[in-house]
Amino acid sequence: MRSTQLSISCLSLTLLLAWAAPALAESGAETYRTKCIQCHGTGVLNAPKLGVAADWVERTKKGKAVLTRNAINGINQMPPKGGSLQLSGAEIEAVVVYMLAQLPGDGAAAKAKPVSTAAKTAKADSAAAAPKRVAEVAKPKPKPSAKKPKPRGKPVNTFNRLMRPPSQRNLPPTRDGIHDASSVETAALQHPKEAFGPMPKSNSGNRVDWVAALSKGIIDPRFDLEDDTKKPIVLDLNIVREVKGSMPDVVYPHKQHTEWLDCSNCHPSIFIPKKGANNISMASILLGQQCGVCHGRVAFPVSECRKCHSKNKSKVAKK
Repeated sequence: MRSTQLSISCLSLTLLLAWAAPALAESGAETYRTKCIQCHGTGVLNAPKLGVAADWVERTKKGKAVLTRNAINGINQMPPKGGSLQLSGAEIEAVVVYMLAQLPGDGAAAKAKPVSTAAKTAKADSAAAAPKRVAEVAKPKPKPSAKKPKPRGKPVNTFNRLMRPPSQRNLPPTRDGIHDASSVETAALQHPKEAFGPMPKSNSGNRVDWVAALSKGIIDPRFDLEDDTKKPIVLDLNIVREVKGSMPDVVYPHKQHTEWLDCSNCHPSIFIPKKGANNISMASILLGQQCGVCHGRVAFPVSECRKCHSKNKSKVAKK
């Protein structure tokens, strides 16, 4: 009787887990899009990318419980809870379940499984044991060619996963991963490539120089959602932030920002308006903090250093 009860309990638990996994994945999707995509969508700081099997081969071997614990406590370059400390353990678990569900096949480990050392050794031993042809042994060595060997491998910049190839830029709304592809209204939206055609060009982000478009009067953004007569209070002030080493100093132009935004968008929740009160670093920006609250999300990404590091250091005259 007790064995029967135990079997029924196990069956109930199995059915409960089977039902809970899709629900967890669905609830984790929204958290991933708002909190995790900046790292796991781009692969920055060696974060495993969503849906890329090769990035998850070793991680999936540890199991969901270990991955959840590592995400909560932080591991390697990932801070605890990815820097979103307000998230609960259940929300972190839901994100892990969602990300694992996006892997192709059964966890993707089988598809991306590397060839074992034993298999490589066996293949080498088999080749060594095969009899060599006499013609091959007697064949003279080829003379060295004066021609330079052709370069092997991919172009040097293909490793940078922050830079999308041209085919992946400004995709139509049904394919951009932002809009609901199943909605009829999404298909009616104008394609970015068509909308951005007359805009000044840029080399980063969505390839539009929005500052130039604003200064030339091509666009006229509305400053207040409820009152179209309100105009921005433009502050023409540059803040120069000195940078250690040989990298040019950072120039923060208030004019270009206050033409779009009110001061309250940044002060004091993101930046304290006091000299020396903000400890800014590239690591925190890449994690979606400070300048990264906007840049890389709704403003141009940080892939072009000279956009911000624009002031060369002044040379000190030698005595």
